[in-house]
Amino acid sequence: MFFEPMDYKNAGLAHNPLKAIVAPRPIGWISSCGKDGSVNLAPYSFFNAVSEDPAIVIFSVQASGPDHQKDTLRNVTETSAFTVNIVGANQVQAMNVSSGDYLYGENEFTTAGLRMIPGTTVNVPHVGEVPAALECTLLQTITLPANDRGGHYTAILGTVTGIFVDQSVIVDGKISYALLAPVARMGYRDYANINDFFELGRPVIKG
Repeated sequence: MFFEPMDYKNAGLAHNPLKAIVAPRPIGWISSCGKDGSVNLAPYSFFNAVSEDPAIVIFSVQASGPDHQKDTLRNVTETSAFTVNIVGANQVQAMNVSSGDYLYGENEFTTAGLRMIPGTTVNVPHVGEVPAALECTLLQTITLPANDRGGHYTAILGTVTGIFVDQSVIVDGKISYALLAPVARMGYRDYANINDFFELGRPVIKG
């Protein structure tokens, strides 16, 4: 079958398959602070690293209404900083709790029963229970073009200024994926535990 992105129902599908096709996706569990000192924590599945040196990450925020800005976007534009928390298997339920549509100013760390660890390079805490976190300063926001149904996203790029890794996931000088136990977002309401790994060397080209 072939169809335009939002014409999936005419193709006989119950739901848009885009996120099920582009999967698994890492989860950016973003902590941020407003200029009033309020703290926010929310997960985003349109997240990834885009370069290593300089270290830059990206995530996108969907507008929840024509006149309503997501708390994360509001905070990041106010203070120019955020932290990406990596969701491990033990943090899935807390991550889900933090995804609720809470009033601005409600601290999802407290709501989800999580510890706040002060940032080192940014004035944003990271989740005390996570195996890894990336402290970031705002590099750029990009308002993506809206479609004819009014849906639009803002892409947020950040420069990584500090990396936290829990010592318990380090084995022989490298991060152990088995111990990191990263959780990925799939399509629909599905998630995945990433627990099957293999190593593959690059081909040697003779010339």
